[in-house]
Amino acid sequence: MDFRTNGIAWSSDLETNDERIDSQHKELFRLTSDLIYSCARGESYAMLGKALDFLAQYTVQHFADEEALQIQYNYPDYTAHKKLHDDFKQTVTGLITQYKSDNLSVDLNSTLNSIVVRWLVQHIKQEDAKIAKHIRSLSAANKDKK
Repeated sequence: MDFRTNGIAWSSDLETNDERIDSQHKELFRLTSDLIYSCARGESYAMLGKALDFLAQYTVQHFADEEALQIQYNYPDYTAHKKLHDDFKQTVTGLITQYKSDNLSVDLNSTLNSIVVRWLVQHIKQEDAKIAKHIRSLSAANKDKK
């Protein structure tokens, strides 16, 4: 898939089996795809700024929800996972700063594609999948005890 023109699409291999988290991941994919489309079409500065700001706010809320789930299930790699979230929030803040200083640069579109899209997909497939596996193992262990 050419992320620069087609955005990103949700697929079942990204599911964590937590309805709230999967729903939020789908929304992050939609927001990121909208940003990519906007950059590719050279849309207005104000629209892109609003979309980036909304992505930043939504990411903060999603990460808080996901971290709460990790705490609830005593996820052993919580600290490392939270650091990944904190680092990504800084990346998004940097993109907003770049956007405000560079306006509608080609570099911003390239950065959105190479960093944000790949980070989201890899993070969900690798890191969030570990959380889902941990939760499933706890659920299976609890069923076995009954």
